[in-house]
Amino acid sequence: MIIQNRHTFFQSLRTEYRHFTYESFDFSINEEGLHIQFYFSIDSFVEFRPTMNIPAQDFIDFNRLSESQLSNFVFHIGMVELISYWKSICTKEIIIKPYQLDSTQINFWKKLYFHGLGEFFYLNHIETNYEDFLNIHSNSNSPSLQAFSLPLDDSAIIPVGGGKDSVVSLEILKSYGNNLALIMNPRGASVATANIAGFENKTLIINRSIDSALLKLNADGFLNGHTPFSALLAFSAVLAAAISGKKYLALSNESSANESTVVGTMVNHQYSKSLEFERDFRNYVQHYITPDIQYFSLLRPLSEFQIASIFAKNPQYFSEFKSCNVGSKTNIWCGHCPKCLFTFIILSPFVEVEVLISIFGSNLLDNKELKLYFDELTGLSAVKPFECVGTVSEVIAALCLSIPRYQELPVLLKYFNEKLGPKSCSSLNHEQLLNRIETEHFVEERYLQLIQAKLATR
Repeated sequence: MIIQNRHTFFQSLRTEYRHFTYESFDFSINEEGLHIQFYFSIDSFVEFRPTMNIPAQDFIDFNRLSESQLSNFVFHIGMVELISYWKSICTKEIIIKPYQLDSTQINFWKKLYFHGLGEFFYLNHIETNYEDFLNIHSNSNSPSLQAFSLPLDDSAIIPVGGGKDSVVSLEILKSYGNNLALIMNPRGASVATANIAGFENKTLIINRSIDSALLKLNADGFLNGHTPFSALLAFSAVLAAAISGKKYLALSNESSANESTVVGTMVNHQYSKSLEFERDFRNYVQHYITPDIQYFSLLRPLSEFQIASIFAKNPQYFSEFKSCNVGSKTNIWCGHCPKCLFTFIILSPFVEVEVLISIFGSNLLDNKELKLYFDELTGLSAVKPFECVGTVSEVIAALCLSIPRYQELPVLLKYFNEKLGPKSCSSLNHEQLLNRIETEHFVEERYLQLIQAKLATR
């Protein structure tokens, strides 16, 4: 983890540049699909024109939506997309021109921007607060947003990232209803896992591109860092549900996503995967887009530990699943990052050591160079890795249950056993970890029964 103090630069940028403006958006539909472009600007300094397109497929009907309804969906995607561009300079003011926003909407967006950029502020050592970091204004002469009803069938869209979590969701839902998979910017693992689950001809694709002007600012040393990608996926998936006629959006965010990354703070790498965001998002969509599309996380009742136990019973995915951000472009496990180490650890109680080595290329618990990440994952450091990883308690449980699998402990497991093992492992309740269902979630009873059935056959 690298913390770079850029607070002075942050302040100087906010003095020099005053306004980030969401100017407009446009879209067109032809035989190839839906094409979207957004128009943002920062004073007279720079303009951004990011794009998104959804290729035409047999199960998509863009005519399900009127022009005004489609405008509503597209506008909201732009409201999340702009975060990536605003953070390069962090102007004090954001001006929204296409629609008029009421106070509830402004509060929603301000909260998302602030907490969704918590990691960005932390790692750039930017000192700010909720009241001062940003003001959002909209054009009072623009139309306001009204929710509308849609005809939808009783099935779901399942966003797929290519990791073990979305695989478990696919396995739970693949035979239950006329469901679709959804992939944004397809890569090897996401396509392969969807295909293995039987969604080869039932996968809705969204292609998102970043404006080269932002990449140039990044190269020139302007501010950069993590943004709440899952919020962009959420608003994009709502549009996907509308044009494919699906009532449900079944995400794969587990209960572990609620834990802060930095102990004692609200800084959470996974904020836009948290229950708090899910609750806010559901309320926002109901009041300003449509009450008919239901967004929820199918895996919210489960822990990473339980998800790993279910995933381990599906070896057909072992050679294809990937969730390493470092190796995402080349579709590999890099074997040197905290995400690789966490995934190796959480699967260790459920997958034979030799199989794990074949997946990751080596025994990551025998790599002393990963000790820093190991300390972060096990709570020996006050800051967890800025990755989508499980809770400290889940990691410790997985390590405790991995110890009996070895005749001679690998270096990191031996270190853990000496440092934390005797006290942590003696109080471990294996059955409770595997069978507990979290009560805070938005999963309907019929989906909850599917989860319970999957746990019972694990």
